[in-house]
Amino acid sequence: MIESVRAAFALPDLRRRILFTIGLLIIYRLVANIPVPGVDLTYWNLFTQQTAPNAVIGFMDLLSGGAVRNFSVMAMGVYPYITASIIVQLLTPIIPQLQELQSEGETGRNKLNKYTYYLTVPLAMLQAVGQIRLVGLSLGVDGMAQIMPNFGVEAGQILPTLTTLFAMLGGTMFAIWLGELITEDGIGQGISLIIFSGIVADILPGFSRLFTGDNTTAQTAFTVIAFLLITAATLLVIVVIQEGQRRIPVQYGRRVRGRKVYQGQSSYIPLKVNTSGMIPIIFASSIVIFPPLIAGLFVNSGNQFVSGVAQSVAGFANQDPGNVGFYLYWIFFFLLVVGFTFFYTDVMVRQQNIPQTLQRQGGFIPGIRPGKRTEVYVMSVVRRITFAGALFLGTVAILPGIMQFIGWIIGIPGLENAAVVISGAGLIIVVGVVIDTMRQLESQLLMRQYEGFL
Repeated sequence: MIESVRAAFALPDLRRRILFTIGLLIIYRLVANIPVPGVDLTYWNLFTQQTAPNAVIGFMDLLSGGAVRNFSVMAMGVYPYITASIIVQLLTPIIPQLQELQSEGETGRNKLNKYTYYLTVPLAMLQAVGQIRLVGLSLGVDGMAQIMPNFGVEAGQILPTLTTLFAMLGGTMFAIWLGELITEDGIGQGISLIIFSGIVADILPGFSRLFTGDNTTAQTAFTVIAFLLITAATLLVIVVIQEGQRRIPVQYGRRVRGRKVYQGQSSYIPLKVNTSGMIPIIFASSIVIFPPLIAGLFVNSGNQFVSGVAQSVAGFANQDPGNVGFYLYWIFFFLLVVGFTFFYTDVMVRQQNIPQTLQRQGGFIPGIRPGKRTEVYVMSVVRRITFAGALFLGTVAILPGIMQFIGWIIGIPGLENAAVVISGAGLIIVVGVVIDTMRQLESQLLMRQYEGFL
C-alpha cells in the first residue's frame, strides 16, 4: 500500500487527483463546523456535555460523522441521498418503468440517478424537520425552547424556521456535490469518502473519552487495551467477511460468428458473504431507538400506570446487565440486524436478475437447468452464505452490550466505551472505503504503467 501511494505521488496527474480529493475532504470538514442558523450553541453545548449519553443524539451523530454534535449545516450529511438511493433500489423491481431504465445501460442509469437527486430534496427537507423534532423530543419542551427558540410555525417563527431548514438542505446538497466532484476528478467513490471522513474525524474525540470518568489508572489502561484488541480483531474479521465470496461456476456454450465457431468459456458468479454492508445495522438502530423516544412523551402523564410503562420502555436501552431488560434489548437488536440482513440481501440479489442475464449471454451453471431452477439454486446459495454475514453483522452491532456485560462481570464500569470509539457500522464503512480507494489507485497506476510501456 505504501509503495502504491509513493508511486502515485510520483505521477503528476495522479498526484493532482489525490491532492484534489484531500482538499475537498478538508473543505467538507471545515463546513461541518458551521452551526445551523437559529441554534443557541451555549445551551446546546451544555446539553451535549452532560454525563448521561443520549441515544438519539448518539445515533444521529454516528450517521453525520459528528456534525450533529456541533448542530452543523452538515448535520444530515449525505444520508438523504443514501435514503433516496435505497428507495429507488427497492422500487425498481416493483415499477416496470424503472426496470426498463435499469436495463437501458448507461443512459438508463443516468436517468435513475437524476430521479434519485430529485427525491433527495424533499427527503432532505423532511429529514431536517424530523431531525430537529427528534432532538426536541429527546430534550423536552423546555430544552428545545432554549436551544432553538425561534423554530416553529407560530407568528414570527416562519422565516427563521425556513432559514434553518434551507441551511440544512443546502449543507446536504453541498456535501453531495463535493462527493460527485471527488468521483469525477479525484480518487475513490466521493459519497463514500464523505461519510468516511466524518467517521474518522470522530475517532480522536472518542478515544479521549476513554480517559474520562472515575476509573482508576489500571481500569483505564485495561479499557484502552480492550479497545485496541477489539479494533484489531474487528478489522480482521471485517476484511475477511467483506472480501469473502462464493464463486458459482458458469459455462458458456459455443457461439457461431459467420464461419467461425468460438469455443465456450468458463467463468463464475461472485456472490459476496456480506452484500448488504452496514445498512441492516442502521435500519435496526432506527427501530430500536424509536419506541423509547415515543415512550418519553408519556413519562410525565397523569395516569400512573401509563407513566410506569413509559418509564420502563424509555429506559429499556440504558439498563444494567443485572436486569432482564438488558438482555432482551440486545437480543432484540441482534435479531433485527439478522432479519434486515436477509431481507436487504434478498432484494439486492433479485434485482440483479442473474438467471435472465445468464440466458441472454448464453451461459449456464453446470448441472443446473436454466431459468427457474437457476434462480432457486442461486437464491439458496445466497441465503446460506448470508447466514454467516448476518451473524457477523449482528455480533458487530451488539459489541457494546457484550463489552458492558464483561465490564459488569469483572467490575470495570464504562468498559463498553472500548467498543463505541468507532462503532461496528463505522468500521465496516471505513474498511470498505479504504479497500475500494486503494483498488482504484492501483488500477490507475496499472493503466499508466501500461501506457508508458506502449
